[in-house]
Amino acid sequence: MNTQEKFYIGGQWVAPQGSDKIQVIDPSNEEICGVVPSGNNQDVEAAVAAAKQAFKTWGQSPAAERSELIKKLSEKVTANMQKIGELCALELGTPLQTSVAVHGGMGVGVVSSYIDVPFEMEKEEQLGNSKVIKEPVGVCAFITPWNFPLHQIVAKVMPALAAGCTMVLKPSSDTPLTAYYFAELMDECGFPPGVFNLITGPGRTVGEAMCTHADVDLVSLTGSTEAGRRVAALAAETVKRVGLELGGKSASVVLDDADVAKAAGIAGGSICMNSGQVCAALSRLIVPRAKHGEAVAAAKAAAESVTVGGAFEEGATMGPVASKAQRDTVVEYIQKGIDEGATLVTGGTTPPDGRNTGYFVQPTIFSDVRTDMVIAQEEIFGPVLAIIPYDSEAEAVEIANDSIFGLSGAVWSGDDARALKVAKQIRTGQVSVNGGAFNIAAPFGGYKQSGIGRELGPHGLTEFTEIKSIQL
Repeated sequence: MNTQEKFYIGGQWVAPQGSDKIQVIDPSNEEICGVVPSGNNQDVEAAVAAAKQAFKTWGQSPAAERSELIKKLSEKVTANMQKIGELCALELGTPLQTSVAVHGGMGVGVVSSYIDVPFEMEKEEQLGNSKVIKEPVGVCAFITPWNFPLHQIVAKVMPALAAGCTMVLKPSSDTPLTAYYFAELMDECGFPPGVFNLITGPGRTVGEAMCTHADVDLVSLTGSTEAGRRVAALAAETVKRVGLELGGKSASVVLDDADVAKAAGIAGGSICMNSGQVCAALSRLIVPRAKHGEAVAAAKAAAESVTVGGAFEEGATMGPVASKAQRDTVVEYIQKGIDEGATLVTGGTTPPDGRNTGYFVQPTIFSDVRTDMVIAQEEIFGPVLAIIPYDSEAEAVEIANDSIFGLSGAVWSGDDARALKVAKQIRTGQVSVNGGAFNIAAPFGGYKQSGIGRELGPHGLTEFTEIKSIQL
């Protein structure tokens, strides 16, 4: 069992102020796989003080120094990609092979993508008699979720490091083990004491103390829209910068000239990636009414080809959801879809293959879904796909935009130009055209209630910079 007894504060592993503990549960078998400390306000005070002190020098450090340390971290993360994947598989439940490739691989990619970004901070702009420069925003508080235990951390930590910010990280209590391992790698790289600090604990105490702390200049949260509203309200008390990467109910729009079977098959399989626990998941499939049956058959076949199993079971392609609470939530949504009158194509509320141990959910497809149904409007965060028919291209776009969210989307067409035209009409932060791959160097974030700001790549640096005009 992975037991952690200390926090990483000021470049040292220090004892927590309290004695409370958090048990980490392996979702594949419901057994305890780790224990970490549960912090309190005093721990937050210590971590923020360390970050504030470190900012005095780190915030003035040369870009070359920051770049060199990020390069060292990239090498460390790359060399330990297997270990990262194993930890994510253990505490999240993603099948090992996928976990190494996705959770480990994305972590490697994001960290490596920031090696040269610090030099962006040294670029200046001359506007008339003004010199416009960039400076780091200061001390940052990071609150990260459980669905991508490393990726969601480095998406915040890396641009902050590149900018010259210091930080306090509070990872999810469901998946803190990967965060602890990342802290060990940070320590091995020799970052100045206090630049990066790690504490664990409940959001309602530790998280809220971070959000309201007067010495925190920016709060960045990835989580639910409800959590985002709470963080924004708390941060407003001290008028600090806020970055929010929140929920989604993203649509995959299949136009009438597309290969419907291909698009629907991909949708039926991709909704099972990470057990559907992906904020940008394409959980709505919008198809021409005349081809609804073809789409349903393809999505059904794809979902039923998924092999559900424990993270370390041979051949498993989809693991459990992350926790009992999450399983119960997903099952409630499936029952809601049935009650609302959607057609249950495959899956359902019972565990797959009689698995009564572990937090398993069947890959589930609904057809004949109406836009006013709960399963068409609310984020389920599980392997559940809603297929919605339409009668015209204009209606398809209207359905896609009929959401409080705007994080991701997709368009399929036999004509790339037509697909691009439709993609520009969808009110989301990113859209994939005809299967365009996710790009870790491109800005990621949402419209509407999917959040505020952008992460990843050079654009991710913007959140962590202040712009200063010097009049000459």
